[in-house]
Amino acid sequence: MVETAAAKPTPRKKTATTDAKAEAKSHFNAAVDEARAAASALKADAKERASSYRDQARAKGDDWTVEAKSKAGELANEGKARASSALSSVSRMVFDSADSIDEKLGPKFGDYARSASQSLQSTAERLDNKSLEELGEDARQFVREKPAAAVGIAAVAGFLLARIFRSK
Repeated sequence: MVETAAAKPTPRKKTATTDAKAEAKSHFNAAVDEARAAASALKADAKERASSYRDQARAKGDDWTVEAKSKAGELANEGKARASSALSSVSRMVFDSADSIDEKLGPKFGDYARSASQSLQSTAERLDNKSLEELGEDARQFVREKPAAAVGIAAVAGFLLARIFRSK
């Protein structure tokens, strides 16, 4: 009988070990479930915050876009007014010089100067009377009709701007 008792463990020890393992598994599974629930809650919170930040960024971007468009419109109108004013000034200068040109080069060249002055003045008036949208459409139409001239004008304008900014 002694041999059988030593060879077989007592049922009480098996139950205690099995109960401890089951309890450990239960605690482990509960901890894993709790961690999953916490991760899920963190994920939901992160999505909510990201959505909120995205909405704020879009709103701020929309505000900046509206502000930039408004400022660009103001600057474009100011540039249009300055260009018109400059054309009018050049027109007056050319017209005022027409009498001097008559005396030095002859009446034919004086008439050319007067004609150029009138053309500059009418261009200044058309520029004043047109909206920015109309001017943009006119520019698009010009580029469609005369692409080579448009590229040439852009190249000359770029060259002049580069010279102006390089000298400063």
